[in-house]
Amino acid sequence: MSLRLNVHLLPLIVSALFALSVIGIRLKAAGRPTSERKIIIPPLGMSTGFAMFIFPFMRIPFTWGLLAFLAGALFFSYPLIRTSKFEAIEGHIYLKRSKAFIVILLVLLVIRLILHDYVEQYVSLGQTGALFFLLAFGMLLPWRLAMLVQYRKAARTLVSDGQVATD
Repeated sequence: MSLRLNVHLLPLIVSALFALSVIGIRLKAAGRPTSERKIIIPPLGMSTGFAMFIFPFMRIPFTWGLLAFLAGALFFSYPLIRTSKFEAIEGHIYLKRSKAFIVILLVLLVIRLILHDYVEQYVSLGQTGALFFLLAFGMLLPWRLAMLVQYRKAARTLVSDGQVATD
């Protein structure tokens, strides 16, 4: 029984630690100029997680995966997109800190943990992991694409103002 409990608690603990590390990284990154590369790398790095579908115990029906991705893209990415803004300071582009960002990340984490606990009752642990990976990727991809569009707009503004854009 305790081994089963630990196997089910481990993903929740890892998710919570990951979310807290993301908050820390985001707060630290706000003090340094950003670049297209810094915006693009997280979804590229996360996309390697699709290799999990090589293993049969991680596979899910296509419609489940599509719905998980769309839930992340439509519901979870929206508040992140709304709270991610850029500002130009002395020829560099910075991600502007939002007071609501940390609260939004924590609320999304709590919702995700509650959903994880619920979904895990109906599908295997591997399939739950696959669903929540797709949910997270669905949240990350539109958010980062929106950030990229905003960054490029800010960079064009710097160039048109005669300042040097960073990248």
